[in-house]
Amino acid sequence: MKKIAIIGAGSWGTALSIALARSRAAHAISLWAHEAEVVESMRSRRVNDVFLPDFELPAGIAPTGDLAEAVADADIVLGVMPSTHARQLYSRIAKALPERAAFVSATKGLEPETLLRMSEVIRQVVAAERAARIAVLSGPSFAREVARGDPTAIVIASKDAQLASEIQEEFSGPTLRLYSNSDVAGVELGGAVKNVIAIAAGVTEGLGFGHNTLAALITRGLAEMSRLAIALGGRSETMAGLAGMGDLVLTCTGALSRNRGVGVELGRGRKLDDIVGSTRMVAEGVSTTAVTRMLARRLGIEMPITEQMFAVLYEGRAPRDAIRELMERRLKGE
Repeated sequence: MKKIAIIGAGSWGTALSIALARSRAAHAISLWAHEAEVVESMRSRRVNDVFLPDFELPAGIAPTGDLAEAVADADIVLGVMPSTHARQLYSRIAKALPERAAFVSATKGLEPETLLRMSEVIRQVVAAERAARIAVLSGPSFAREVARGDPTAIVIASKDAQLASEIQEEFSGPTLRLYSNSDVAGVELGGAVKNVIAIAAGVTEGLGFGHNTLAALITRGLAEMSRLAIALGGRSETMAGLAGMGDLVLTCTGALSRNRGVGVELGRGRKLDDIVGSTRMVAEGVSTTAVTRMLARRLGIEMPITEQMFAVLYEGRAPRDAIRELMERRLKGE
């Protein structure tokens, strides 16, 4: 039996703990939460009342607010924290882990200060201690549906083929199927940048536009994602798979998407601060938009949807004006 330490008990971290309790392999699972009330509700009522209500934690999951306790003797550290907190949390646990421990990042975002992917952050933090074994987990997966047991297929990517295979076997179960991949950059960038496009998709709904607009946005959004991913070492076939197109379609069309929800409210005229302040859930696409725009400009890559979403989120551009700017750009071939 392997111990899995899940760092982050938001909706996705909690859902993954429930799914892993159902997996084919037997696990000891610790689930760390920063918020004291989350730990208390999971311990006393076996439910995460704050981030994933209505789903009972199986008996094999041990909630804790003590980070050292969570990672003690862990074989696998599964990071599900917001990207803005990743470096600090990985730094805190790096020295406490046994040499054998592997890292799996399920955070779908980029570090705002450095523009790094989460696997790159882990490697920087852990390099002083050991040569870390690192994998990333991404793909089309709403937390509530995973917790409910809806059949879900996602991707585990690592440069270490043996590690990818090991995690694939450990995590897969009757309702969660993992596909392995060696394209770490492509899988991470697909999971991060699709959130930017999802905000734009929400904007179009908030403005009252229909399926024509959404289909165009998803298709051209995939083109933007692919250009950036390929420039940073990813592969085009990854962007056509679960971690690219699959996650993009889900996040742009599904009512459970937090990033799409932010866009819907922006399209209806609400201010970003009001939208973000009204929920404890993190919409990674808000910060990822700024990071993606910086990466694109640094690399000389054209990403017009990202540019317009940056203008809406950070420069006060009216959402309707942003859509008009996209439509009135210089005509070109596909």
